[in-house]
This record gives sequence, C-alpha cells and structure tokens, in this order.
Amino acid sequence: MSKSRYVTGLRAVEQLLAGNAAEVRRICVEYRSANPRVEALVAQAREKGVDVQEANRARLKQMSGEVRHQGIVAEVRRSTQLDEAGLRTLVESRLSETGRPLLLLVLDGIQDPHNLGACLRTADAAGVDAVVAPRHGAAGLGPTVSKVAAGAAETLPFATVANVGRVLDWFADYGITRIGTSDRAPQSLYDVALDGHVSLVMGREETGLGKAAAARCDQLVSLPTLGQVSSLNVSVATGICLYEALRQRR
Repeated sequence: MSKSRYVTGLRAVEQLLAGNAAEVRRICVEYRSANPRVEALVAQAREKGVDVQEANRARLKQMSGEVRHQGIVAEVRRSTQLDEAGLRTLVESRLSETGRPLLLLVLDGIQDPHNLGACLRTADAAGVDAVVAPRHGAAGLGPTVSKVAAGAAETLPFATVANVGRVLDWFADYGITRIGTSDRAPQSLYDVALDGHVSLVMGREETGLGKAAAARCDQLVSLPTLGQVSSLNVSVATGICLYEALRQRR
C-alpha cells in the first residue's frame, strides 16, 4: 500500500491549495472534467507550480478509498503526524514561548473518522496546538478524515501515541492542567478555568472517557443539558469545550 497521504474532494483540496500549496506533491483530476470548480482548482494548482495529472475514475477511487472524490484528489508531500517524542518536542517548544498559553486536545479512542475529522476542523479553528490520539483502537488520518476536516488534517499537528495515560502523566510534569469530560461529573464546563496551559480530554463514542484517562485528569467536567438528551455527539461536545477555552482566552 502506498505511504502517500491523499486529500479528497473539492472543498478539502480548495482549502489545501489556499493555505498549503507548497505541501502538495500533485493534483490528480478526472479526464476531461467539465466541472468548473475542478477546472478552477487545476488553474490554481498550475499557477502555484503544483503538478497536475489526469487520471481515470478507477485510479481516483483507488486513491480516495471509500470517500467520494468528486473528480479530484491531491497527494500531500508530507504529514503533520507526530510520534510521542515529536509531541514532547512540540510541547517543550510552545511552553518556552511567551504569549498564548498551550491548548492541547486528547481524543481517547474516537472510532468514527467523520467524528475525528470534525474534531480536527474545530480544533484548528479554535487554535489548538496539537491533537493526541491512541495509535491503536482508534480512527487515524485518512481520506475520510481529510475531507471532513477540510484542510485541518494537513496543517494541525496530530500525534498518535502508544499509551495516552503515559502522555497525560508527563503533561502533568510540564504543568499542563488536564480537563476531562464526563456525563457524570458534578462540575460544569463553565465553572473551570481554561485560560492557562490546558489539555482537554474527550472520550470515545458510546462509552466516553476510559478509566485510565479519567483517573489522570485534574478535573472532570460535564456539559449542562436542559432537554431529554443526556449526552452529545463527541465532535459537538469537543467544539463546545474548545470554544469555551477560546472564549476565556480572549
């Protein structure tokens, strides 16, 4: 299997060319496409010096997997994916800077790539420095994630680690407050301080935050609900938490 990273679909490729054209190795488009958005992207890619190649539907489907390619696929030159050592280096670098405090997002085992993509998109918009996820038993970066993230998967540092609990342990050593989410937590999200060095820890779909991760959090918080629904989709809950952090920081 190719080790190349592919970004699939019109919106995702538009975002990629607008912000990170230098990281695009090539653009593959369907033969004789009559789609004006595809034609505009081809012109934009050539203007920025990106190689453009025509391909048949079978080749585009091979690159995009299960994701609908809409006649265009971009091959990305490099990935922002980190290992644990790279994450530690990033954290140390950010902590040495003055100004905006560090904001990290830990996703403790999200399974659905659509949810992961939505979390990455919101994390990028909210100014998250890096997203952390387990290497095994969770969704990873791929065409579906890239399409839903609309470019964020190619710009936002994404660290896959063998042991989330161990990472949370050394976050504490660096003075990073670990805030976990739980439907059963008595304290509300809106009653905690999120304006310092913070890592927000979100659980997986259905089962929520695992015991090991929850035990390492400095505080557990819940999102207040007024209706009959007792819990929210993880990507929605992540967005609410991140924007409360952003609100406090502004």
